[in-house]
Amino acid sequence: MSLVNFSNLDFSQIKKSIIDHLKSNSTFTDYDFEGSNLSVLIDTLAYNTYIASFNANMVSNEVFIDSATLRENVVSLARNIGYVPRPKRAARAVISFIVSFDQFETKPVTVSLKRGLVAISQANVGSVTSTFVITDDVIVPVVGNTALFADVEVLEGVIVEESHTYDPEVRDPRIILRNPNVDTTSLKVKVRKSSTISGGDSFKLINNLFEAKEDANIFFIQEVQDQRYELIFGDNIFGKALESGNVIDVSYVMSNGASGNGIRGFSFAGNIIDNDGRVITEGISPLETIAPAIFGEDIESIDSIKKYSTKVYQAQNRAVTSADYEAIVPTIYPEAEIVSAYGGETLDPPEYGKVFIAIKPKYSQFMTDLDKRNLVTNIRSYAVTGVAISIVDMKFLYIELESQVYFDPAKISSASALQSLVVDNLNSYASSSEMNGIGTRFKYSKVSNLIDNTHRSVESNITNIQMRRDIVTTVNSVATYEICFGNPIRILHEQRNYNIRSSGFTVDGIEGVVYLGDIPSDDGNEGKVVAFRLTGENDTQVARQVGTIDYDKGEIMLFNLQIESTVKNLNGSPVIEISASPDSNDIIGLQDLYLQLDISKSDVNAIVDRISSGSDLSGATYIRSSSYFDFAENLIRN
Repeated sequence: MSLVNFSNLDFSQIKKSIIDHLKSNSTFTDYDFEGSNLSVLIDTLAYNTYIASFNANMVSNEVFIDSATLRENVVSLARNIGYVPRPKRAARAVISFIVSFDQFETKPVTVSLKRGLVAISQANVGSVTSTFVITDDVIVPVVGNTALFADVEVLEGVIVEESHTYDPEVRDPRIILRNPNVDTTSLKVKVRKSSTISGGDSFKLINNLFEAKEDANIFFIQEVQDQRYELIFGDNIFGKALESGNVIDVSYVMSNGASGNGIRGFSFAGNIIDNDGRVITEGISPLETIAPAIFGEDIESIDSIKKYSTKVYQAQNRAVTSADYEAIVPTIYPEAEIVSAYGGETLDPPEYGKVFIAIKPKYSQFMTDLDKRNLVTNIRSYAVTGVAISIVDMKFLYIELESQVYFDPAKISSASALQSLVVDNLNSYASSSEMNGIGTRFKYSKVSNLIDNTHRSVESNITNIQMRRDIVTTVNSVATYEICFGNPIRILHEQRNYNIRSSGFTVDGIEGVVYLGDIPSDDGNEGKVVAFRLTGENDTQVARQVGTIDYDKGEIMLFNLQIESTVKNLNGSPVIEISASPDSNDIIGLQDLYLQLDISKSDVNAIVDRISSGSDLSGATYIRSSSYFDFAENLIRN
């Protein structure tokens, strides 16, 4: 018998293979392989084979980016296709303060906040303080008796400076930074002719060859071992080359990344000097926090490198398909959490020659207008000529649940305890990767099964869902609103009551708070949207038509409404909540719709199952629950 299985990773199976092989040899006939000294040798051979097989398996895995597990190997494989993982990024805060010179006999003309340490976070008991720095001097004039340092951006971390001398004769002349945790956006590089010369020429960090002219002062970076970075200079073809004896002076911010986010209290620890060289230590006001520390990021994870490196390589530094835009945007705008790109030809009606990019930032719901303009400018160098690029706000599609959970009271302490368990499970699902994104799908059967498996006391559940959009309104101005759900709307009531609900708002020319309802057409595909006022439990239409509704497309249009105020507000902005029942219980986040499960506005009720508990085997007092969400019970959103 020959040994043919060289990749078995089970020790006992390897040992058995060796014994079977020896038994097939007449030389070892009648040997007791378990009791003889030969057993020790067989164990040694088996262990050696086991270790060799394990190592071979691990090495094979590390050769491919999909199966590699060690960061250095994943980074190396990504580097082969030109991908540089996103570096750690320092959290950024904005502060302001005033320096008073009332006590000075001679008033300075200007004062300078020197580069380096500026502030220390005000730590709570047991927490660690963080340092915040600026990378360049900030100079302001003295007006009257005060100098105002307004909106100074400070970075969490410390400034590190190091120098390297280039010697092409050494075995490994690479320029590798000595520290990890580098925020590469803060990198400043100067090259001096020799150590005896001061100053030097500034070099610019680039990430492609478009700017790499023959004599350009540029450099590239790449991640190497231990999450450090190597600086790569030109060769006089793509960028200016280093010469023997050149001294490379490097400064950067070494940061704690995402752990610096959220800090909002600061104490001054900087160095202020006036135009006469005097050090200012008095008259400095407490620091005012204009914006707390945000935008801190940890170094890109292994899973993210695997996901984006191949996408960026596929895009080849040009944006043609929607996938190209989705791969390139995060490299230009690192604050992007979710990116969805789609062509105008997919819209109804189509808009040819346009590409729309919907982006959700990591630290807010919407991008600022300035960020949108800057992103459009930067992405044009990748895009095809003649294609119009439009950055649109992400639209949020919320899912609300109404769940009746039937349970056996003999198996759990109370109904409230079961409710808490169900809500905790739903919150975990709501924060998972299956939700919170574009192109994601709410899977009704999975949620129903999740509720059933919450606890052994659960017998069954009847869960109804509705979808909701929050519309930010423009008050005291005539405007048209388009509300897209991206999923067909179910018609529950063709004659009486309504298929949509809204929160309240006031309209110019109509007295009191009004709400939105709908009246389907005869074919049931479309309908008209009406405004009504609620008096007691009765509704009174106050406007025959304020818009239209397309049930198949899941689209509502409101025309020429001058809204004066809304009952509800979102982060200080007036909003109208509009909800409807989906035609399918599986809901999809399409194009620019960001899907979220809103547990805070969901309702979970625990109901005793009288049949399963044995309290009513006949079922005469069984509490029934409807499988359909009935807007007739509540015409409005409270």
